[in-house]
Amino acid sequence: MTEVSSQERDYLPGMGKHYLLPLYEVVHLVSGLAGVHDEMVTSAGLRSGQRVLDVGCGTGNLLRATGKRHRDVELFGVDPDLKMLARAERKLRRAGLRAKLDKGFAQELAFPDASFDAVFSSLMLHHLDTPSKDEMLAEVRRVLRPGGVLVLADAVFHDHGPAKDHLRDNVGDAVPKRIAAAGFTAEPTRMRKLRMFGTVGIEVAKVH
Repeated sequence: MTEVSSQERDYLPGMGKHYLLPLYEVVHLVSGLAGVHDEMVTSAGLRSGQRVLDVGCGTGNLLRATGKRHRDVELFGVDPDLKMLARAERKLRRAGLRAKLDKGFAQELAFPDASFDAVFSSLMLHHLDTPSKDEMLAEVRRVLRPGGVLVLADAVFHDHGPAKDHLRDNVGDAVPKRIAAAGFTAEPTRMRKLRMFGTVGIEVAKVH
């Protein structure tokens, strides 16, 4: 693993607090998120030899699910949390998979233009503030090849009065509109109920 970001940024750890990291796998198991990951992999329509990037890869669960089903794709992951990346590296190694994992930020992807066929993001977008959401989607658009696909899953919130702006951005159809504004053609949102996190929306969008 290498640190590739040109600058440090504040970020929210996957479980909200660093000391909760040991609970990450338990939450993944009991929430039913594995089923969402399986649907994301299916929706990407991956083919042999393609390059796949997971933005905010955490401990590598989505990368592992991708690699198990598609042994002949190239796997890449970025996350700002080195402890998460260390767990991901061990997990993928135990599964007999290889991936290039780097410390990095969604708003500043250290990859050339048009270098990936598919980009994944799972339950990460709502961690970002409003400007950072737009920066992330612009970066994803940049690194995807023509016809490339973004598959993004994130929590869908209900607007019940005062809320932080970055959470309000995930109310209703706010995420699909933001994705479309970034230069993608999006399919209808696929809603899935989890045992935790409430409702998750899966967005499948292609570069246009």
